[in-house]
Amino acid sequence: YYLVKENITALRRMRKTDNNRIARATGAKIVTSVDELKEQDVGTGCGLFSVEKIGDEYFSFLTECKDPKACTILLRGPGKDTLNEIDRNLQDAMCVARNVLFNPYLCPGGGATEMALSVQLAQRAKSDIPGVEQWPYAGVAEALEVIPRTLIQNGGGNAMRTLTDLRAKHASGLTTWGVDGEKGVPVDMNDYGVWEPLAVKLQTIKTAIDSASLLLRVDDIVSGTSKKQ
Repeated sequence: YYLVKENITALRRMRKTDNNRIARATGAKIVTSVDELKEQDVGTGCGLFSVEKIGDEYFSFLTECKDPKACTILLRGPGKDTLNEIDRNLQDAMCVARNVLFNPYLCPGGGATEMALSVQLAQRAKSDIPGVEQWPYAGVAEALEVIPRTLIQNGGGNAMRTLTDLRAKHASGLTTWGVDGEKGVPVDMNDYGVWEPLAVKLQTIKTAIDSASLLLRVDDIVSGTSKKQ
C-alpha cells in the first residue's frame, strides 16, 4: 500500500533465478531486508518498466537498460507441446553457441568428420598396424560409417552406392564432403554450410570408445568366471 502510494511498483513471489536476472539487468544488488538497503544497492540501469498482458497472463518488462548483463527470451506458440519443442531447440542452439565460444573450432557436418576419420583409420589399419592390433582400428572405422549411412537412409538415398562414392571422395583427399540430409546425396560441406563444434565431436567419440571398451571388459570378466558345480 505504502509503495503504491509513492508510485513504486513492487513485484512479489518471484523465482530466485528471475530475481538474479533483474538484478543483473538493472545493476542492482540483492539485499535480504529493506532495513539493510543502501543507496548504492539500488539498480538505476532500467530505462523503461511496463506491464503487458500476453494471452491470459501479465508480464513485467524491464527494457532500455544501460549495459544489461542478463536478458529473457520470450517464446510464443499455439500450444504447450509446440512451445516445449521450440524451447528444446533454442536450448540446443544456445549450447552450440556456448561450445563454439569456449572452444572456437568447427568440423564439417553431414557425417563428413566421421567419414574422414573412418577412411583414415581403415587406411592406417591396412598399412601401419601389424597383426591382430589392426582389428580395433578397422572396427572403429566401420562403426563411424553408421552416421553418414543413417543420414543417407533418412534422406531416402541409396546407402550402399552413396557411401561408396563418399568413401572414394575422402580417399582422394576431399575430406569436407558429407551427406545432404534432405536428398541423401554427397555434397561439399564448405558450400552446403553445415558445421559442428569440435568439442561435441571429441566428447561423442571419446564416450563411444570408452563405452565399447567397458562392454568388452565386462564380456571378458563374464567369460573368465568358472561355473560352480
